[in-house]
Amino acid sequence: MVDTRMDPLSWLRKQLETADVDLLREMVRTFAETLMSAEADAMCGAPYGERSEDRVNQRNGYRERDFDCRAGTIELRVPKLRRGSYYPEWLLENRRRAERALTTVIAECYLRGVSTRRVDGLVKALGMEGISKSQVSVMAKSLDAEVAAFRSRPLAEVPYPYLWLDALCLRVREEGRVQKVWGVVATAVSGEGHREILGFDLFTAEDGAAWTAFLRGLVARGLSGVRLVVSDDHRGLTAAIDAVLPGCSWQRCRTHFMRNVLCRVPRAAQPFVATLVRTIFAQPSAEEVQAQLARVIDQLESRFPDVARMLEEAGPDITAFSTLPTEHWRQIWSNNPQERLNREIRRRSDVVGIFPDRPSVIRLVGAVLAEQHDEWQVARRYMSAESLSRALRADDAAGELTGEVPMLLAS
Repeated sequence: MVDTRMDPLSWLRKQLETADVDLLREMVRTFAETLMSAEADAMCGAPYGERSEDRVNQRNGYRERDFDCRAGTIELRVPKLRRGSYYPEWLLENRRRAERALTTVIAECYLRGVSTRRVDGLVKALGMEGISKSQVSVMAKSLDAEVAAFRSRPLAEVPYPYLWLDALCLRVREEGRVQKVWGVVATAVSGEGHREILGFDLFTAEDGAAWTAFLRGLVARGLSGVRLVVSDDHRGLTAAIDAVLPGCSWQRCRTHFMRNVLCRVPRAAQPFVATLVRTIFAQPSAEEVQAQLARVIDQLESRFPDVARMLEEAGPDITAFSTLPTEHWRQIWSNNPQERLNREIRRRSDVVGIFPDRPSVIRLVGAVLAEQHDEWQVARRYMSAESLSRALRADDAAGELTGEVPMLLAS
């Protein structure tokens, strides 16, 4: 019988002599097809085209299969059998035409905020035929397992003295129209001084029932030791905090409150009013905070009575931070982790615009939050562990003197 197969060394020399520009791609294709042919021959019990008493099956041509890899798109010929089927699971994943490395790259592009349409140009630059936006979305689903593990992970067995809660409005296409959904995020400082993203969930409406369910989920996963919660004055949220985290203080978010104040002030006077209100939070002691609040109210009473009345009514809510150790004040106000996190989420989600469904929202925002959480774990501490330990001991001592449950451990 005549051997129609070419010696690999002779084939390589021929390719080098002809200076084929797609040499690497052709080498990968030939290597993969040679291995697949050898595996098919082993299943048949005899080499291709050879008569043998040990043969148990026969080859039946090939089927074409495109394989996307780092060398580009390669057209593979997968052997077919007359009886049964052959599939090279070591090379190709079922119902998937891209190698895992390429899938990881595309998922990372999606996470970094590259739109699905722009990924097509990136894929073509890598030497592949291109990829549709639906294929990008399918490949990005490889993030689902990581996001699910991050959202359901048990929280560390340490107290979380400071907790930030906020919600963002996102747009999703449902039932043939664009609807608003609310993504709720919880950020905290652990007893070890590191910032952590505790949880993320998606709700149809930002109401008391949604916030209560979200906070109960955090408590079930291990949230404890909350001393202060910072959030806006949403009634459903504040009611949920009182119900699920009894004993902790509530601080009205300075950023949200400032927006509410400035919308009642003429544009020309906004810088003056904003600077004046900020002086309340820059005082060195709790007594000075209350005194400055009174002075600011008196100063604004004549020109902006509505703002003065807002400050007077919200006084206890916006000055709750004064019960904390003074060394923590500057960190809480000058480096608010929740607001910066919201801007990062907006930057990534604005690229998408309208999400095709809710799982895609959880996939993208959850992956962004997981990435930020990991970066915070290796960054320097947000607060010193020593100052947090002193706050813990002070609350323990206060609880022993009054006979009450220490606020830091009340939740």
